[in-house]
Amino acid sequence: MNPYIPHTEDEIRQMLEVIGIETVEELYRDIPVTSKNLNLPDGLDEFTVVSKLKNLSLKNMVIEKPNIFMGAGVYAHYIPQIVKFLSSRPEFVTAYTPYQAEVSQGTLQALFEYQTMVCELTGMEVANSSMYDGASALAEAVLMAHRISNKRKVLISRAVHPEYIQTCYTYATAQDIEFETVPVTKSGMTDLAVLKKLIDDDTSAVVVQYPNFFGIVEDLKMIREYADGLVLIVVTEPFALSLLEPPGSFGADIVVGEGQPLGVSMNYGGPGVGFFATLEKYVRKMPGRLIGETKDSEEKTGYVMILQTREQHIRREKATSNICTNHALMAVTNAIFMSILGPQGMREVAERSYTNAHYLAKKLLESGFELVFDGPFYNEFVVRMRSEYDKIWRKLFNNGILAPLPLEWYYSEFKDCALACATEVNTKESIEKLVDLLGRDIV
Repeated sequence: MNPYIPHTEDEIRQMLEVIGIETVEELYRDIPVTSKNLNLPDGLDEFTVVSKLKNLSLKNMVIEKPNIFMGAGVYAHYIPQIVKFLSSRPEFVTAYTPYQAEVSQGTLQALFEYQTMVCELTGMEVANSSMYDGASALAEAVLMAHRISNKRKVLISRAVHPEYIQTCYTYATAQDIEFETVPVTKSGMTDLAVLKKLIDDDTSAVVVQYPNFFGIVEDLKMIREYADGLVLIVVTEPFALSLLEPPGSFGADIVVGEGQPLGVSMNYGGPGVGFFATLEKYVRKMPGRLIGETKDSEEKTGYVMILQTREQHIRREKATSNICTNHALMAVTNAIFMSILGPQGMREVAERSYTNAHYLAKKLLESGFELVFDGPFYNEFVVRMRSEYDKIWRKLFNNGILAPLPLEWYYSEFKDCALACATEVNTKESIEKLVDLLGRDIV
């Protein structure tokens, strides 16, 4: 089927003359040649397509949740059936912004409650109604810190998720923002002595993760003291905040993270949903949008979007972000999930995750393995494996176990080390089975 082109040949010629080129093909000269010839097969009837897709799906490896020991930003948790039932109602099923308040009261109220619960978890004063994911939320936080301070240097801990760091680099390229990495100590925490030395008059912000990528719980109180006068950005995990003191208690300026653990299935890695919270004094420098509660002309409670600092809504030079939409459905799912579990349920999941992770660490130590860091951890930790662990990981995967993450995928210095994770869905039996299989390969 040829594409529908509404312009006449004469109109196309006139437009090409205006922009100074001779052919339409010149518009696409930067596109790689290999993508121009897609070599697509002929179309098939629906019956045949469904049959082919089903056969492809049967090749997928399905890992049962008790056998998942990989975290690193996406976590296996039990999701009550009512979460999927409620979030799948047609009134909620959209990822887009609910612009028409008069027909979106349910979604707007759910997002308002979501914002409130994010503030309660993080200890912050205001939260927006979601971002794309945790990585882009951090990148937006870095840009926001630049707007707050008008300085260009950002100190980012090496213990922040490496994919989050890379996303920050991508976002900040056009902003002339400079990054310096702060190493970690033998305990797995951000090196505060190096942090202090790197701070200068051009430093805008300090970025840390809590618990960090290696699973270690950072000392936010000390970091805040060392970063006095700077914007403190904290990346965090929502369930951990059911046990740990929230970043807001330590003077964090911006708190971001990934909301996938809160009722969103792993789905081969997506979609995620980023949460973003800050102090009220910075609200007009925050990206995204805010949902507010108000009264209508009849004094009835209503919900509306009260702040949208996007170039579509305000002058381009005053826009805080070009974020075009959000993950409203995922944020609503987060709100439903948190409201069903409640504070006690959230804490119970966190406690079980903590207990299972420490039981896993104990069994690994008993089997001759070594923990790389000695700092306190929540539900993840780094363990030193035997040589060629990457091959062992793939072998375990083919046998239905998603083993701890090979860290050599991200760090050359952590070859044959793994980031192990446990949540409430892991069982004593699945933990002991993993340790037994790994133990057989010890040289």
